[in-house]
Amino acid sequence: MRDDRELRFIKGHGTGNDFVVLPDPDGDLELTADLVRAVCDRRTGVGADGILRVVLSAAVPEAASLAGTARWFMDYRNADGSIAEMCGNGARVFARYLVAAGYAQPGRFTIATRAGLRLVEVPAEGDVTVDMGPPRLSAGPGSAVSVAGRDFTAVGVSMGNPHAVCFADDLDVPALRGLDLTRSPDFSPVDFPDGANVEIVVDRPGGVAMRVHERGVGETASCGTGACAVAVAWAARRGLRPAAPAAGESAAPAVEVEVDVPGGALVVVWSRDTVLLRGPAELVFDGVLRPGALGARGAAATAATAATATAAAADAAGVADATEILAAAGLPGAAHAS
Repeated sequence: MRDDRELRFIKGHGTGNDFVVLPDPDGDLELTADLVRAVCDRRTGVGADGILRVVLSAAVPEAASLAGTARWFMDYRNADGSIAEMCGNGARVFARYLVAAGYAQPGRFTIATRAGLRLVEVPAEGDVTVDMGPPRLSAGPGSAVSVAGRDFTAVGVSMGNPHAVCFADDLDVPALRGLDLTRSPDFSPVDFPDGANVEIVVDRPGGVAMRVHERGVGETASCGTGACAVAVAWAARRGLRPAAPAAGESAAPAVEVEVDVPGGALVVVWSRDTVLLRGPAELVFDGVLRPGALGARGAAATAATAATATAAAADAAGVADATEILAAAGLPGAAHAS
């Protein structure tokens, strides 16, 4: 971003997992790690768990080969500036924005991501569904993970990005809420060479509840790929894997799991071929980053932004930042969440 250029943005969220959407159809924006960190800073920037850059697939070398199937590429960045392969909540917000902006019609269409093509279903109103593709469960006894002062043998699951699912069988939902996730989890880089999103899971009536420490972000109010990983690991643990279709049938019954997160609830449907993620995707307000508002201080960038929509307008729209959502859920250390 040049100092003389205003940068339009949209703030959105999926169950409290919040994003800054940056429309950049022709790929003109130089989205550096410093710029991402500055925009996502909750005190001196707009504040978000990550950035969704909206760019034509044909304008991105890594996605150009997909342009014939998916017109738009979701360039997702974590709040620390790192590049991520996939984001389930982000994909739903991205798709909702495409429809709201008139770049796509309500219904089914395909978007491109670093994890490949993803089919989304966006009604004119209501929940958005994204086809997350097939999960990959790690073989073997599991991986040692330390998080929230506890040691777990985690189940490794890939949803296009790495997850370590930790089952806390001795805890209930109130005890889960009492855990301190402000410190980064510990695990072997041999098990997770690209890092991992770490979920802690407990049973609840009708499904499961989880909290998550996201790679490159910290604890968030929700994680879509994490909810999928949790649902798959939970179902497989109970022998509830999707079955092959019976003779004469075109489809087999799928496994449906409702996953509670601090920011709300998501529904995960695991079929024999793929995983579907369904949940809300809200666009909250539009804004403009003023020329020269984002600059580097030393090695890291900090932001001094002025948005056309104020924080009061955001609150009036019914959205708090991740810190407030975690605090509202009664989670310790929420003031340090990002």
